Amino acid sequence: MIVPEALATLGDNQLFGAGFGLFTLGVAASVLRKGSAVALQLLRRRLMTTLEIPVSDHSYHWVLEWIAHRPDMSCHFSVKTAFQKLHSGKISTGFAFVPSPGSHYMWLGKLSFSANQHIPYETVTLTTIGRKKEVFEDLLLQARTFALQRQKNMTLIFKPMGAEWRQFGEPQRSRPFQSVMLAAGQSEKLWNDVTQFLHSQQWYIDRGIPHRRGYLLHGPPGCGKTSFITALAGELECSICILNIGDWTLSDDRLLHFMVSAPPQSIILLEDVDAAFLDRSSMNMVSLSGILNALDGVVSSEGRIVFMTTNYIDRLDKALLRPGRVDVKELVTYADAEQMCRAFRHFYPTENTEHAEVFSSNLSKFTEKVSMAQIQAFFMLHR
Repeated sequence: MIVPEALATLGDNQLFGAGFGLFTLGVAASVLRKGSAVALQLLRRRLMTTLEIPVSDHSYHWVLEWIAHRPDMSCHFSVKTAFQKLHSGKISTGFAFVPSPGSHYMWLGKLSFSANQHIPYETVTLTTIGRKKEVFEDLLLQARTFALQRQKNMTLIFKPMGAEWRQFGEPQRSRPFQSVMLAAGQSEKLWNDVTQFLHSQQWYIDRGIPHRRGYLLHGPPGCGKTSFITALAGELECSICILNIGDWTLSDDRLLHFMVSAPPQSIILLEDVDAAFLDRSSMNMVSLSGILNALDGVVSSEGRIVFMTTNYIDRLDKALLRPGRVDVKELVTYADAEQMCRAFRHFYPTENTEHAEVFSSNLSKFTEKVSMAQIQAFFMLHR
């Protein structure tokens, strides 16, 4: 009888009754909260569809760009600054605006969507009401169409960022192929060689030859080496992946990684490749063996086009210049009389041919070494 009497006594105790009541309310609230969370989770699984897009997928940047330009998207953005300090000390930067991390809400037709960008995992999660995956296909197609429309007649530039290629700045307007005036027949020769390579994959496979092609453009600065590569990429509708051998952050392993992981339909550009043969004091500098391994090692990628540029071909090791690593070498040097005439007619199409010849003759008398960059600067000064 002792226990029942004790319980009866506690029941008459107002403090115990109040505490027990609070405890009961707390337990009920906890059960209700957990039950609501479980019910909400079940409801989301039954009535909602979620799509997760990782940063490694091509549609990741398409979707972010599409969301950022939608009029019904909240104006909360993040800026991505592409920053690179070269070995020479030169700094280059680019800016791109994307939706900020967190939740964003929008409408697609009669359906509402929420988009969540998760950091640091860099994924985008799209959620909507319903069980139809087709709505996501429609959304992805719209994002793809929007992105490719913005990139029409544009050239994408990629640079290494961390452990992957990232788009550097905004797409650049493709340069007209005929606006780059190399020596007579030189542009056509390179164009024919590149296009033949692109259409000869089966020929390479049948003969057991690695399907890759290397080009070296050498000559004085300002004569059109990089300009030609840029115009070629625009004509081929390729992107450009730039690797600067003089970048102090680039090692042999990173060079190999970026060479084999370049985006599809792109031209890899190794600028100032002679920088690898100058200063050997830095442990972070790319070595000759690292370059050779990246160009034709066991893990070298297939279907790859590599362009290298240098102002000093005499500084390059002969092992780098052998066929299989460099298949085509072209000297891009100072402008000759024919190039001067062609440049004059390009900038002054309404003038007659005699004026172009007079300009070329006078300039040739004044100097024997004039680059196309100097001629272009002169024409721009006297528009």
